[in-house]
Parts: sequence; C-alpha cells; structure tokens
Amino acid sequence: MNPRIEKAEYLPSKKLKIVFKNGECKIFDFSSYLKFPVYQPLANDTLCRQVKVINGTVCWNEDIDFDPDRVYLESVPL
Repeated sequence: MNPRIEKAEYLPSKKLKIVFKNGECKIFDFSSYLKFPVYQPLANDTLCRQVKVINGTVCWNEDIDFDPDRVYLESVPL
C-alpha cells in the first residue's frame, strides 16, 4: 500500500502539488484524464482550485476523485 495524501494544492496546467503522509512531495499531472467524462468538469480552473483531501484521497466533490495509489505511482518527485 502506498502512502496516503496529506495535502493537495492546485497548480496551473492541470497539476497538483501533493504532500504524502510519509513526507514525500510530488507533482501529479491529471491533464490526460480530462478525456474521460467523469473528469471533464476539471477543465474548469475554478473547480480545480477547490481541491481537498478527504481520508487520504484527493477530491473535488462527491463525483470526482483520484485513487491515492494512482496519484502516488503516476506523480513525479518535486
């Protein structure tokens, strides 16, 4: 099991700065996910800035989130 997310901050160009519970800080680029209908609302920067972390998962509302394992594995060290 990969570490869970502690903090998330939206960065321009559809990226998130993620701090994991183990202290690692990484960048997650979610721009490639915008082609999927569930993630299309994230094309709106206003919504993207509303990112929050609930129970170790990055999310925007009840409908949009990313699996924390996927975020960890697909992000790059800062």
